[in-house]
Amino acid sequence: MDQVISTYSQIKPFQIRVNGRLEYDDKNFITFAEFIKPFFKRLNLGYPKFYKMDSLSKLGFIAAELVLRQVNLDLFDNKRVGIVLANRSSSMDIDLVHQESINDRSHYFPSPSVFVYTLPNIMIGEICIKHRLKGENTFLISEKFDSRLLFDYVNELFQHHRVDACLTGWVELLKEQFEALLMFVEPAGKAVSEEKAGMMIPFSEEAMDELYKTM
Repeated sequence: MDQVISTYSQIKPFQIRVNGRLEYDDKNFITFAEFIKPFFKRLNLGYPKFYKMDSLSKLGFIAAELVLRQVNLDLFDNKRVGIVLANRSSSMDIDLVHQESINDRSHYFPSPSVFVYTLPNIMIGEICIKHRLKGENTFLISEKFDSRLLFDYVNELFQHHRVDACLTGWVELLKEQFEALLMFVEPAGKAVSEEKAGMMIPFSEEAMDELYKTM
């Protein structure tokens, strides 16, 4: 059975879109932290752990929330919903903070709360905890957004019946440069209501490239 992108989110400075619809647009912000905090409050999630996350995890968490709240996850076995994400900078943003904390030996005090985020797959873990997802998950590194890499990996999971659905995309953040494109991929017709049927995008490299270009 062919797969479709049933819903997606796009985040860039300083704008958020869901399925192409503008959700948030405020050019008055200077930093990522200033931008993401009021939007998180607007979502009214009641999830205080968000404030302890590093910036990369916050970006991925919000992008995933905007996608997964459009999906009826009860229609899927949570052990068979995968996550495949990629970026260019890995966890370098928080790695630099951690490095600064250990550079000065006279004030040597590495923070456990910082160190815990010095792997990019911790972002996937935060998403899995929030949405109780237990399927296959992978974090990939590439020089730029690579639709072929994502397509081949996700398609392989479907072909070998390792997943019934998959959250996939690109979540890149380094200092004040950030962008995210997350997509929910599922079998055509699996969980598609009549009103959503017209929104379905065939899952392909070309479709992902087009969504990335429209960010």
